[in-house]
Amino acid sequence: MSSVKRFLIGRPLKSDQLGDQKLNKTKALAILSSDALSSVAYGPEQILLVLVTLSAAAFWYSIPIAAGVLVLLLALILSYRQIIFAYPQGGGAYVVSKENLGKYPGLVAGGSLLVDYILTVAVSVSAGTDAITSAFPGLHPFNVLIAVIFVLIITTLNLRGVTESASFLAYPVYLFVLVLFIMIGLGLFKILSGSVPDGLHAPIGTPVAGISLFLLLKAFSSGSSALTGVEAISNAIPNFRAPAPNNAAKTLAAMGALLAVLFTGIVFLAYYFGVTPREDATVVSIIAEQVFGRNIMYFFVQGTTALILVLAANTGYSAFPLLAVNLAKDKFIPRMFTVRGDRLGYSNGILILGLLSILLIIAFEGRTEHLIPLYAVGVFIPFTLSQSGMMVKWITRKPPGWAAKFMINTAGALISFIVTLMFFLTKFPQVWPVLIFLPLIILLFYRIHKHYEAVADQLRISTCEEPPLAIEGNIIILPVAGITHVVENSLRYAKSLSAEQIIAVHVPFEREDDAVFQEKWKKFHPEIRLVTLYSPYRSIIHPLAKFIDTVQRKASESHYQVTVVVPQFIPKKGWHNILHNQSSLLLRAHLLYRRDVIITTVPYHLKK
Repeated sequence: MSSVKRFLIGRPLKSDQLGDQKLNKTKALAILSSDALSSVAYGPEQILLVLVTLSAAAFWYSIPIAAGVLVLLLALILSYRQIIFAYPQGGGAYVVSKENLGKYPGLVAGGSLLVDYILTVAVSVSAGTDAITSAFPGLHPFNVLIAVIFVLIITTLNLRGVTESASFLAYPVYLFVLVLFIMIGLGLFKILSGSVPDGLHAPIGTPVAGISLFLLLKAFSSGSSALTGVEAISNAIPNFRAPAPNNAAKTLAAMGALLAVLFTGIVFLAYYFGVTPREDATVVSIIAEQVFGRNIMYFFVQGTTALILVLAANTGYSAFPLLAVNLAKDKFIPRMFTVRGDRLGYSNGILILGLLSILLIIAFEGRTEHLIPLYAVGVFIPFTLSQSGMMVKWITRKPPGWAAKFMINTAGALISFIVTLMFFLTKFPQVWPVLIFLPLIILLFYRIHKHYEAVADQLRISTCEEPPLAIEGNIIILPVAGITHVVENSLRYAKSLSAEQIIAVHVPFEREDDAVFQEKWKKFHPEIRLVTLYSPYRSIIHPLAKFIDTVQRKASESHYQVTVVVPQFIPKKGWHNILHNQSSLLLRAHLLYRRDVIITTVPYHLKK
């Protein structure tokens, strides 16, 4: 297993090599922006899926809706730029909300983001799989299997370390951006040169029967799913090279510019080419086919789109472990999330994220359209809370230039809140689980925090505490199953402890065995007291535990300590363990919760 681990993950890195694992702007843009950039592959499609419920004539509304999405994008970019400089330690919406709005709003933001990053992986990989099966329809029945394999590959890459995964995953991201620029540029050239007929789309301003503000807001909230992942950079500031805040801010600006151009270009081409969403082909696939034809460039677009959608999951792998570290440091989730692995990454967070994502993909059968609304509402709750937290920060502290910053955050908070409401109002059948799992997550955070506080309170040494009673002596209880080298080895150890008394305990299942064993013991170690506990119900644990409790109660009256020495033989090969009863393991597990009883295991290693 160790050899397999080294092959998959690589050799361990020293702690002082942590600086080598930091990201430069080029790699960070690819890794941390892949989620946001990949959403242009399905964000415009979500707008059209709402508008098509009226008619294709309503598609012209996608242009003003896209403009609204860009306004929200600008507000979010400006706001998260402020968060980067205000909170350079990372943590994003969780840290901002906790510090400015209180513990529970912070936990709502943190819990939402944790779930959102799990959904990031599930949605991205599912969407990437859809792109592959759009080009090769024969693979449709294997959607779930393909998605699970992708998650396993990305998890392994991230376990190898941040820079190594970034070096590998950056190329597909930049290829995707390049090929989309080529597609948008060629599409616009065809439009300007008159190669595209005007009759494919309804003119802007065409009256559409049945249009309503509610429907437009629904389309706007659906299109806003293209903004998921914008917050990832503010969560992952510690992954940047120094000066981390400056590099993170520049990366955020570059991501915003790329996202705006790609999103606008795809929306415009979809409108002008009269693209109607189909179940068997994505909007990007249809546009690529009309721009390039079904040739090598079409398959190149599909291939890079599939890659970017799959690799967008890497944003979750970059941000989830760092957010988990912040929550773990505050004692709201297990401390194991703060431990760095062999490759200096937070491997526990990476593994848990991969496992939960696989479970989600299997549960939803890899159907992206079922996951996107849940995914989007999970990220707009933290958007709203982080913007509101920054508003409170500017009002209470009033640093120089706070009024302009306050206005930016107010606009962002208001739009994010409207989008969140629209998701609940228009997609309630798909997003209602948020109302259940979010309170459950907060409750789980609370219970974990309460446990850690209770443990700390009990372990803390206080000067006003009464000193513990002195231990006057030691009584050793030695369970024996027979007269063997294992027992002999344990007896030698027990005698070396200078115990007040050693009691050997045998549990026979038959009366005849009891007498036979006592005779053997008198010849073997007559100086050691033997107690036999006949067990008519063939249980070793119950009578032995009852005897230990009796001895412990009497020993405590004289301030004596009871130690149970458990003999155990260790087979030469690991698989040999399944061939043996290993009662010692069950005994230790049972006695572990006994108060004032010490358990000592004495191993005897077999040579054959």
